[in-house]
Amino acid sequence: MNLLMELFIFLEVMITDEGLKQLGAGIGAGIAVFTGFGSGIGQGLSAGLGAQAVSRQPEAVGAIRSTMIVGQAVAETAGIYGLIVAILLIFVF
Repeated sequence: MNLLMELFIFLEVMITDEGLKQLGAGIGAGIAVFTGFGSGIGQGLSAGLGAQAVSRQPEAVGAIRSTMIVGQAVAETAGIYGLIVAILLIFVF
């Protein structure tokens, strides 16, 4: 019973507008960082399928490589945007 009362007192002191603001920013930053997983999966698939395409048509290696690099650059922008949002949420808000 005493432990429960101490927990309630602790929560009453810690839950303020500033505390909720920091909690929301932390949760939002954690969600924003997950965009890196999606871009990593996309880049891996792109590189794997690019290597498979080169093995099937070695004469088209230049076109395949340039298309693969452009696709990976586009996929990486999502991860970079997620990182920027996470940094802004942590340090600005």
